[in-house]
Amino acid sequence: MGKSTSSLLFICNRLIIRVSLPFRAFTSHYCSTIRENAKTPSQNPNHLLKSVRDHCKSRTFKNLGHALGLFDIMLHMHPLPFIGDFSLLLGAVARMKHYSLVITLIQRMESFGISPNVYTLTVLINCYCHLNRVDFGFCVLATILKLGYQPNCITLTTLVKGLCLQGNISGAVSLVEEMEMKGYEPNVITYGTIVNGLCKIGQTGVAIRLLRKLEKGNIEQNVVLYSTVIDSLCKEKLVNEALSLLSEMMSKGIQPDVVTYNCVIQGLCNFGRWREAATMSNEMGQRKIMQNVRSFNILVDTLCKEGMLSEAKEVFEVMIQRGIEPNKVTYNFLIDGYCLQNQMDEAVKTFNVMVEKGCSPNVFSYTILINGYCKDRKIDEAIQIFHEMSNKGVIPNVVTYNTLIEGFFKVERPQAALELFHKMQACGQHPNPHTYAILLDGFCKNKRIVEAMALFQEVKEKKLDHNIVFYNILIDGFCNVGQLTTAREIFNMMVEKGFSPDVFSYNILINGYCKSKKIDEAMLLFHEMSNKGMIPNVVTYNTLIGGFCQVERIQAAVELFNTMQAYGQHPNPQTYAILLDGFCKNRRIAKAVALFQEMEEKKLDQDIVFYNILIDSMCNARELTTAGEIFNSLLAKGLQPDVRTYTIMVKGLCKEGLIDEAIELLEKMEGNGCSPNEHTYNTLIQGLLQHGGTAKAMKYLKMMVDEGFSANATIAAMFIDLLSSNQVDENIQELLPKSR
Repeated sequence: MGKSTSSLLFICNRLIIRVSLPFRAFTSHYCSTIRENAKTPSQNPNHLLKSVRDHCKSRTFKNLGHALGLFDIMLHMHPLPFIGDFSLLLGAVARMKHYSLVITLIQRMESFGISPNVYTLTVLINCYCHLNRVDFGFCVLATILKLGYQPNCITLTTLVKGLCLQGNISGAVSLVEEMEMKGYEPNVITYGTIVNGLCKIGQTGVAIRLLRKLEKGNIEQNVVLYSTVIDSLCKEKLVNEALSLLSEMMSKGIQPDVVTYNCVIQGLCNFGRWREAATMSNEMGQRKIMQNVRSFNILVDTLCKEGMLSEAKEVFEVMIQRGIEPNKVTYNFLIDGYCLQNQMDEAVKTFNVMVEKGCSPNVFSYTILINGYCKDRKIDEAIQIFHEMSNKGVIPNVVTYNTLIEGFFKVERPQAALELFHKMQACGQHPNPHTYAILLDGFCKNKRIVEAMALFQEVKEKKLDHNIVFYNILIDGFCNVGQLTTAREIFNMMVEKGFSPDVFSYNILINGYCKSKKIDEAMLLFHEMSNKGMIPNVVTYNTLIGGFCQVERIQAAVELFNTMQAYGQHPNPQTYAILLDGFCKNRRIAKAVALFQEMEEKKLDQDIVFYNILIDSMCNARELTTAGEIFNSLLAKGLQPDVRTYTIMVKGLCKEGLIDEAIELLEKMEGNGCSPNEHTYNTLIQGLLQHGGTAKAMKYLKMMVDEGFSANATIAAMFIDLLSSNQVDENIQELLPKSR
């Protein structure tokens, strides 16, 4: 088909506003750089030009200066080299991503009287497009036409790519349609560019339709086209559709490459389908497709997140065996995996191996370690890592600061958190909305509600980004200190400011009222949220059921339990635990047993928490024999008693005066892999003192203190009374101050 100049000018008129070619807008200090690299030619011109062509084709320039030096030598050659050699060199510099410099070089070339050809001007269009000036690119197209050249498919595809880079996908599609109408035949690269653009804006369905159109139009399809769409399907959580498309491409004889497999493996892993991902990984090996570092990183990351550290380490070892060097990302995934499992020693060991292998840790590596220590409440170790990264010249980012600020609040050091907040700003690191949310939550959880309110006012006055999360945090803070009126006022303020309360907002306020035993007010909120079309979730129901149990309105709790199921909300294990505990504490033992049996019949998960509730209720009802039977049946049910189970039984035995049995049970704990805690010791000591076992009580008090525990106020008072009546040795005073 003929391609007329008027047709292409029509395209230009449709898609651009005419401006003069803006070389000067991009002229910069690069001219001096060129002069610095200028050298007098000292070798045969033909040899030099061959060297230029070889370097361009093999991309073996030492650096930018090397390419610029050759360019300047070429400008001073007599006769001047063919424009094609200059164009090759300009293309090489463009591939180095020095787009503004290429524009300057073309300007300089023209000043020497060298006229650009279509290839040169196509390189120029590419540079303008990468500089986000596709309009200038269309101006260059107009210049091509005015010079009497016929642009080729590469030129027009470059403009299509430029429009896609700007996010103007509809403009790119229009250009392709105009190309087709005016006799230009877009190739697979053109369509691939459009497909990529469509996928990036979430129009995967349109991309697939385009793929089908290409198939009907007998246009060659390649692995890049399919891989792009497969990747987009995976990102849109349509993994099964991606797998179908993979099968389709293979049935057409288009072989997937490492990129295709990586896309599918990542998609499978994102949905926890790591077994299928591992199968895909093995399939790559069978098809002789070389895995790259990303192939292994995807699996290492997924296995670490699944808590399968030994399997992740195996993948890591296989990676090394196959000669693929782990990178920072690989090590960071492993370090994070160990941190997630609270294996900080292994995390540090991996960090050190990373350094030994010459792989310098980055800000993410350090932040992962800091986060691990903060979660483990080892704030001093986290601070040490923070100082180490600064000493190594690694600048902490906002995530690093946020992590450490949150760590300080976890260990109840709000002042240190505030100081770090000020320090980050002094160091030029701007807090983000999450920083303020952490501070607000930290102040509230540490009951520094005045400071929380002041911070919230500051956020509003500075017009900083804040959302419903900020209001929810503040409402929760006031509920936790019993200031329900203020909490409700903030709730109302949130509505006035245009924020719609969500289910979490209502749950927080309902929980506040329930904790204060204001169940009727809580129910008013429950009805309010329902009237507004908001569906209560399982947390809402659990909170209210617990609230009814707390005020001894068991029948209302049962009715709400039935209501939630009638409305399609399934109770979770916590729902049953709350109701079971409510029955037990309100001495409805028969109902508790019936509910427990119902759970067994329905084969619902019953962990040790449920048995603890039931055993405790039996002990409180002085049904020690039944409690003992339940306790002894645990191992047969595959359950291991925890410290609370043992403490409940010790308390029950002491209450019945079975002190020797209580001591025997405590001593058995260690052998069963469960160490007594502070509450266990206090329970036994109180039982001993109440039943005249003063000497043994002193023995266990010393044992408790030696293990770093403290006697509670009741025990301390009992020993002081005994001391005042000379019933215990005065040396007891050495233990009591520590134990208070």
